[in-house]
Amino acid sequence: MAAPLRRYAMGVEYDGGEFSGWQRLVRPGEPDLRGEATVQSTLEDALSFVAGGRVDVTCAGRTDAGVHASCQVVHFDSSAQRDLRGWVLGTTSRLPPSVCVRWCVPVAADFHARFSARARRYRYRILNRSVRPALQRQYLTWERRPLDADAMHRAAQALLGENDFSAFRTVHCQAPHARRDLQYIGVRRDGEVVEMEVQANAFLHHMVRNIVGSLLMVGRGEQPEAWIGELLAGRDRTVAGPTAPSSGLVFVGPRYPADCQLPAEVTF
Repeated sequence: MAAPLRRYAMGVEYDGGEFSGWQRLVRPGEPDLRGEATVQSTLEDALSFVAGGRVDVTCAGRTDAGVHASCQVVHFDSSAQRDLRGWVLGTTSRLPPSVCVRWCVPVAADFHARFSARARRYRYRILNRSVRPALQRQYLTWERRPLDADAMHRAAQALLGENDFSAFRTVHCQAPHARRDLQYIGVRRDGEVVEMEVQANAFLHHMVRNIVGSLLMVGRGEQPEAWIGELLAGRDRTVAGPTAPSSGLVFVGPRYPADCQLPAEVTF
């Protein structure tokens, strides 16, 4: 008699620099003739080896090419009899050095990595000095001109709340609407690094990087602080700042209600 399917949630950390984004580019089981590696296909191949059969995963939030994640959350179903340590260490042993599984826990059958999440968090880091970085360069964006982080923080507060973020979405965004609830945004300086943290119920395609691109114009003194609020109200992507590079962006992770019984770092 076949073992019943069980659903698991998994926390995954990855360096997105060598991947063409999160999303698998071909249907499950089909060969990738383009040779473009994605985090999803790489993780699914490793999980399938451990499970001894095909495993597909669903993530909390897709990331673009070059974007990193400190705790992406996925769910998957499997009838394979493996202990949690086996899922974590076995899968990680089949992954490249740029990806690892941090934890794995059983969850209810109705848990969904994307739809059960109530918020998502991102962090963007900018090295603000006259000389480009040598260390940590794949996790930073470099800005040689002085930035006023306090002005950037004040300007960003105009984005709080539920708003139409059309001014900060890419033309390729496939979301049916641009309304999102931005719950927190903060910009601070720590020595030579300017860091932005942002949390919302969900994000549009390139939304965080487009916000950063506009805030950089405020930080350099090219636009007044009030300009960010004007962009939001105007809903016109063509007059906002450029899209900031992907290298400085990290998906910190989603957040779930406590009754999902996931690790504290992804729980409200």
